[in-house]
Amino acid sequence: MITIDNYFNKVNSLDLKSLPEALRKGHEFILKATSNGSSWVSYHSSEPIKKTVDMYLAKLNEFVSNTSKAQKKQAKKEGERKQHDEVIKETMRRQGITKPTKSKKSDEDMPAEDGPQLVERIPEELRFIRRFVNLNGKTKTKDDLLRFINGLQKAILEKRIRKTSPYAVQVKYIQDSLVKTFNTMKAKIKLEVNAKTLKEFTDLLGGEKIYPSIQLLKKYINLNGKAGMKEKAIKLVKQMETAAKKRKVRKGDMYEAPLQQAYKNLREFISDKKQKTLLIEQRELNGIEGVLGCACNPLNGFEEMPAIMNSMDFANMQFETIGLKGKWFDLIGDPSSNFTAMVFGKPKMGKSYLCIDFAGYLARNHGKVLYVAKEEGLDMTLQKKLNDKDVAHPNLFVAAVLPEGLSPYDFIFLDSVNRLGLLPEDLNRLKAFNPTKSFIYIFQSTKFGNFKGSQSFQHDVDVVIEVPEKGKAVQMGRFNQGGEIDIFND
Repeated sequence: MITIDNYFNKVNSLDLKSLPEALRKGHEFILKATSNGSSWVSYHSSEPIKKTVDMYLAKLNEFVSNTSKAQKKQAKKEGERKQHDEVIKETMRRQGITKPTKSKKSDEDMPAEDGPQLVERIPEELRFIRRFVNLNGKTKTKDDLLRFINGLQKAILEKRIRKTSPYAVQVKYIQDSLVKTFNTMKAKIKLEVNAKTLKEFTDLLGGEKIYPSIQLLKKYINLNGKAGMKEKAIKLVKQMETAAKKRKVRKGDMYEAPLQQAYKNLREFISDKKQKTLLIEQRELNGIEGVLGCACNPLNGFEEMPAIMNSMDFANMQFETIGLKGKWFDLIGDPSSNFTAMVFGKPKMGKSYLCIDFAGYLARNHGKVLYVAKEEGLDMTLQKKLNDKDVAHPNLFVAAVLPEGLSPYDFIFLDSVNRLGLLPEDLNRLKAFNPTKSFIYIFQSTKFGNFKGSQSFQHDVDVVIEVPEKGKAVQMGRFNQGGEIDIFND
């Protein structure tokens, strides 16, 4: 019996290449959801991931139990007999002894319909091929072509596109063509792809298609937290129903569980007249992330910075900052509006007092704040600290556990990361799905004063604040190296 406890030991004894495609996809899904077997946190914390993994394990166990040596031997004999019969029939037909008979074939005997192969993610090469095809007939500048060339070069250098790629010839053609055009063009040019190449590339693009269930989940995620999405939600529900009716999405689909949850949430959102925006719970978002393998679009309108920019343009860019003032500016500087920070120090030195004071300042001046007090819980100790610092405010919320939805808040304090049982990848996931929000992580310390946990925690944040002695906070981050304040003096 294969379970999550023995999965990676048992699966090593199987010939993964011989498994049916659905089971191979299931194995790939587990690798994504567990970070190649390093952690089952997502399985235990996300219901959609748990359902998907359980469904896969059930099918895998069924397959293994039904595949025995005797069955394989019998199948081989049956194949040899069938092949022998076909040879005899073909020989008799050629000699004119018999004529081929037409028979109505069942659906199972019919060959698979021609059409695109369904995949979870379009290969990187095809993305660039599609981008190249879309240039046909368009007027572009030298900067446009340079961004394309740089993007392609970056993918090759990062080995997202390899020499062994089945599309290596097409990628080289695209690269050579773009470089040649760039070197000979002036300010602008109307690009024309010759008809033969255009047809070849268009045919390649028709060879693979994203699973309909994944396409629907991406559309669902893109509605999250945005105003005025009722009409799009209604259309998406109809698309889901149509996909099920036309059997584009079937029962047993590897993405059935998260898709059903998405459908349910959309129906509730549409029927609730008071709910203005669709808010997807964090646990569900984590589940979909595991399903899609982070192949979804950037959320909340965030777009990636171009890989290469002219230094003059970059020097003139305006970055949005919070606008911290007073002692907080002295300590931290003025970070961006979606910064991350970590705070650590020995017990009873004032970490929580410092963070509660900071949370109150942010609530009064910069937005809604959630303080997750897992360390102390909602008890008299936390109440005393709130009262001592006089920070109670309508924009400041406290919780004993991390809630599933973080959409209402601008700043989230986690006290402490260790008690919450969060790993570096968990914090990265939280940040990835809440890119507009700021996170302040509070850590327990060892007896030597170092924070507990992986060093990658410190490398992944913008601001590092240490409380090395009672009542003193020192900042070692990117915005104001060496800033410090007295915690207990206002």
